[in-house]
Amino acid sequence: MNKLPRSVIVILVAGALFLIAVLAYTQLRPYQFHGLALQSAQPAADFTLTASGGKAVKLSDFRGKLVVLYFGYTYCPDVCPTTLGDLARALNKLGQRADGVQVVMVTVDPARDTPEHLADYVSHFDPTFVGLSGTADQIAVAAAGFGIYYQKHEGTAATGYLVDHTATISVLDKEGHVRLVWPFGTPSEDMAADLGQMLR
Repeated sequence: MNKLPRSVIVILVAGALFLIAVLAYTQLRPYQFHGLALQSAQPAADFTLTASGGKAVKLSDFRGKLVVLYFGYTYCPDVCPTTLGDLARALNKLGQRADGVQVVMVTVDPARDTPEHLADYVSHFDPTFVGLSGTADQIAVAAAGFGIYYQKHEGTAATGYLVDHTATISVLDKEGHVRLVWPFGTPSEDMAADLGQMLR
């Protein structure tokens, strides 16, 4: 039986060590989130708003789940429906693990978005989504706690007035800390991957 030349053995061993190193790196390197990852020391500012049926809901009521928090409005012509559609697809990709995630939309247009109207709107994207409204002052306090800007301006006769608003999405961990902020346009695949990582 012929022995392999020493040079071939060295090459084979080096190749095996390289593969082991690559596998170890891919398994041990820190996960890279698709938005702005945060390490907030304190839980996010709590707020109380109103869901359908007049039910008072606190942000802290959702502790124990990941909370995906979005500020928008039902008359939004493009950004809001696109974002909610992406979130619905992200949850769908998670399968049963989506039970550990709660999507909450807070309106920035309380004059038109009653709790019932908002609940009906978000349910078209996913029946588990929660819509919250309130007084103008309550919305202002909730939005300020997450750095959300919004401003009403004139639209057209067809649309009515429009509301410019920050289109980022905040993701809170199970203890209520903001851990991730997604910019508008984050693909649903990336959202699902990030949520899956946080659910581990």
